[in-house]
Amino acid sequence: MNESTGAENALHDGHHGAHGYISNKDDYLKRLRRIEGQARGLQGMVSDEKYCIDILTQISAMTSALQSVALGLLDDHLNHCVVDAAAVGGPEADLKMREASAAIARLVRS
Repeated sequence: MNESTGAENALHDGHHGAHGYISNKDDYLKRLRRIEGQARGLQGMVSDEKYCIDILTQISAMTSALQSVALGLLDDHLNHCVVDAAAVGGPEADLKMREASAAIARLVRS
């Protein structure tokens, strides 16, 4: 479910290419490719009817890897986007704080 409002979408569009993670882009892509490989490995394990506990162990490792990427992106967002918006103040700062809070809530629920 997408919880973004029209104002949030407009704000995102206005900041295209200026996201805080851009300096870590290659690291994130490398980690996501590794996770993609883990997903393919899991498919193979299920296809080959490997032991359930071994599959669950790999799912746990993949989940941890995804959470690590998510936390890194959240940290980058807080340290770049939110800090920059807070320096400007006004509605943009309020929007970025609500956006960050909603992202944290989604991560906690997952």
